[in-house]
Amino acid sequence: MTYQPDYTIPNNLMEEIIANGLDAIPEMIRILINTAMKVERQAYLGVGPYERSTERRDQANGYKPKTVTTQMGKITFDVPQTRHAGFQPQALDKGLRSERAFKIALAEMYIQGVSTRKVAAITEQLCGVEISSTQVSRAAAAMDGVLQSWRERPLGRYRYLYLDARYEKVRQDGRVQDAAVLIAIGVNEAGKREILGVSVAFSEAEVHWRTFLQSLIRRGLHGVELIVSDAHVGLQQARRAVFGGIPWQRCQFHLQQNAQAYVTRKDRRKEVADDIRVIFNAPTEQRRSAC
Repeated sequence: MTYQPDYTIPNNLMEEIIANGLDAIPEMIRILINTAMKVERQAYLGVGPYERSTERRDQANGYKPKTVTTQMGKITFDVPQTRHAGFQPQALDKGLRSERAFKIALAEMYIQGVSTRKVAAITEQLCGVEISSTQVSRAAAAMDGVLQSWRERPLGRYRYLYLDARYEKVRQDGRVQDAAVLIAIGVNEAGKREILGVSVAFSEAEVHWRTFLQSLIRRGLHGVELIVSDAHVGLQQARRAVFGGIPWQRCQFHLQQNAQAYVTRKDRRKEVADDIRVIFNAPTEQRRSAC
């Protein structure tokens, strides 16, 4: 069964967040699958913890670490054991077969927040295990702690800062409305792109961008040598207020998209786009002027 989200942020945005360094996801996957396997063992035993009953099938016998290589690296799970070795949990295999759906669902939690309802839906639909409200609450609290630590992790020196916003349809309180998903991506000293922060706001007004950028500064962002973004008025006002004096470059993609609006003939748009790309890719200023 596939995981059905209760909001409408598209998968391609989730996958972009995953690809650019949402390092909390492996730990969240570990928490969820460990919880599901523990529930499986309890169901197999046939009785509750420390309960004496003739219906008991076996005794719990601790956990055995198992390291699995996934698309996001190695994750070590705690596989529940029984005394007579007759128990084989299925949640681990089922969960890893749905790794892509798992990652998208957890990236949604990064933006929308962790809730017990979402945790219950993921474990049931992706791991094939229905867990109690108490177990859901514990897993949700653990995952929320992991995400909160990642959201508030200290930042460092990032030479290049990319700022962007996506307008998406988001369901909130039973209503579908437009929301601006503000995204900050930094390029670290090793040249690797990282998601520094994501914030959902009702618009790209200056106050929303300024609050978001100030949160990056409070977390220790420094050493920025160039900011790349579109020319949205609210973003530019916030950028100048928070990062005054740092050079800014207009995003080539947005500039090219905006230029298309001035091409009245559709059959000329590809030609104009190709010409703009040649200008962007010119190795020297002299070559650029000759284009």
